[in-house]
Amino acid sequence: MSKLHKRHINHHQNDEEQQQQQSFIIVSNNHQITKSIMNRQTFLLFTLVAALVGAGLYYYHNHNLNINLPVMATESITLGQFFNLPTTMANLKEELKNNSLDPNSFARADEAKVEHLHLNLTIDFENQILDGNVVLTVRKIATNVQYLFLDTVDLTIFGVYQLIDGVKQAIPFKFYPPVPEFGSKFEINISGIDSEKFQIHIDYRTNSTSRALMWMKPEQTNDKRHPFMYSQCQAINARALLPCQDTPSVKATYSAEIQAPKELQVLMSAMITNDPKPIDDNRRIHYFNQKVPIASYLIAIAAGDLVSKKIGRISHVWAEPGTIESAAWEFADIDKLLDAAEHFAGEYVWGVYDVLVLPPSFPYGGMENPCLTFATPTLLAGDRSLVYVIAHEISHSWTGNLVTNANYGHFWLNEGFTTFLERKICGRLDKHGEQFRQLNALEGLNSLKSVIQYYGESSPFTKLLIDVNGINPDDVFSSVPYEKGHTFLFYLEQKLGGPTVFEPFLKAYIDKFKYQSIVTDDFSRFLFDYFKSDSNKSEILNSIDWNRWLHSPGMPPVIPDYDKTLLMASVNLATKWLKAEDNETDSNHFPLNEFKSLDSMQQQMFFIQIQNRLNESITTTTMKQKLSRMSELYELSTVKNCEVINAWIMCGIKAQYDDIVPTAIDFITKYGRMKYIVPIYRSLYQWEKTRQLALDTFAKNRSRLMRVAIDAIEKDLHPNSKKSNDL
Repeated sequence: MSKLHKRHINHHQNDEEQQQQQSFIIVSNNHQITKSIMNRQTFLLFTLVAALVGAGLYYYHNHNLNINLPVMATESITLGQFFNLPTTMANLKEELKNNSLDPNSFARADEAKVEHLHLNLTIDFENQILDGNVVLTVRKIATNVQYLFLDTVDLTIFGVYQLIDGVKQAIPFKFYPPVPEFGSKFEINISGIDSEKFQIHIDYRTNSTSRALMWMKPEQTNDKRHPFMYSQCQAINARALLPCQDTPSVKATYSAEIQAPKELQVLMSAMITNDPKPIDDNRRIHYFNQKVPIASYLIAIAAGDLVSKKIGRISHVWAEPGTIESAAWEFADIDKLLDAAEHFAGEYVWGVYDVLVLPPSFPYGGMENPCLTFATPTLLAGDRSLVYVIAHEISHSWTGNLVTNANYGHFWLNEGFTTFLERKICGRLDKHGEQFRQLNALEGLNSLKSVIQYYGESSPFTKLLIDVNGINPDDVFSSVPYEKGHTFLFYLEQKLGGPTVFEPFLKAYIDKFKYQSIVTDDFSRFLFDYFKSDSNKSEILNSIDWNRWLHSPGMPPVIPDYDKTLLMASVNLATKWLKAEDNETDSNHFPLNEFKSLDSMQQQMFFIQIQNRLNESITTTTMKQKLSRMSELYELSTVKNCEVINAWIMCGIKAQYDDIVPTAIDFITKYGRMKYIVPIYRSLYQWEKTRQLALDTFAKNRSRLMRVAIDAIEKDLHPNSKKSNDL
């Protein structure tokens, strides 16, 4: 018997009398067919049948068949599960579409809103699940509200209760057929609850294949001693971690008590409130509290062989023992970043700012979980040159976490503002000042051009505001909201009079909307209102083509005239290589110190220049020969900066330079960061010579990657796969 099975027998043994009384109802075309006592064996059989029906609905949906199947419904005191009402997939999709708050969620926070969550979970590495309960503190918003609607994906629900003075009273609940990408609508009947504010207790467990969780065996970690687990809930994956109102339009505080093996440290996106306490010889319980209301996608958890080191006034870095020293050195300037951020954005309200360096499979550069930024080990360059990724995550403490987009159609309010603030911080701290800020903007502009080329100039997914109806936001994740959003704000800053005018507005904007979830109209109205007393500024704002900026696909309507001083060093060196003849590709013409004198960003831009201008190399020396000499002269095999390595790999693949292929394969095998591996896989697949190698490498590495990265890569390697929005 597994620990999982044993736990649930123990959990429900005190409810035996209630279980003997529970029943289920099968409904077909609104006619009751049968009603019977439901014991545990019947429940297991029924769950299997229900799962098969759900799989059938999923199959028919993805094959564009219009069906109207009878749907089973269950009502149960402690074990109710799955379907209710003869509803079709089309009905559920229409319900999502008509949700004015967020078309990616079944939650209706305008009717009943979750204000606090308390998690009581056990981390089960043997079965790769989280197992326990969540208590939701709910407030009725609308009068006579009948139901609380939650989002779920692949969760097993064992019971739903109202908590009254700590006593559980079972209440009815229902599941609807799962909508692909968005999961199941979870309906809890609260019509019998008279109180405006009340608590709902839900016993549940996650699935071993939860798209919110990454489980790693000891051999997959850096120190290879203990297993590791971490979550990634953005964009709409919190519903695979817990039943919740999984929409950024809802913010709630949360607390947690987490049981884990005694050898492991548990961390969450919250303050640690007590030292871990032993439960028995094998487990400890960890305590957390997040007092600032946050959106569900910011709930985060990690557990592993972790140690910490203090790096700032309110900051520790956490990592595996073998990584902790290098991580502490890399992020030693954290206080400078926080001070600069507060200069532009106002008071930091989260209490602590810690950084957790995750294993290499982490799919992002960083994740802005409150109190605990998740960071990729690709930032550990050994020269602090990539620390500005942390500036981006710190900036999210204001733009994103404090002021939040109400749904992912307005994602630029999170990422455009954060990129803008991040580059403000860079310009304040870097030795090159404003020139460095604008070099970053130029690099971002190049990234934006690449993405728009990939999607197509007329793609609706290149708009600043996008329609996310029926679309998992992860499927259209790109640099567009980051870079097009940043460009818009940079343009507004220049139009309105520069930093001395716009920076006070930025701080006022954050202060106005802190703790809220907003849409673009909220931003624009406040912008106009802020400058209404200045007729010149008002005239400028009225002259802006807002419709083109917000709703037109492709590149921004105006590209600012960025300072290119630092870029020109990269451009000039690239030009020199492109024009070089065979007898000129030596250390006399290309000394190592010339390359190493460039900052890492300039080195990256150098390779991007080469990649974008390959057709300019018209000398008798082939580009492949030049890249071979470049690799030797610049000792590129010793480079540790992953941004530079990635740019070098992409340049080599574009030139079909054979010697770059082993480097590329090693890189995408070692890391899971999507910024790097998705374009590399795509480029290897597009090169006919390496197409099969790309497929074989992905098949080998698939189990090491998180679900969001797998889905992104499969779109390119299997273009005719299940994705509905082929891009």
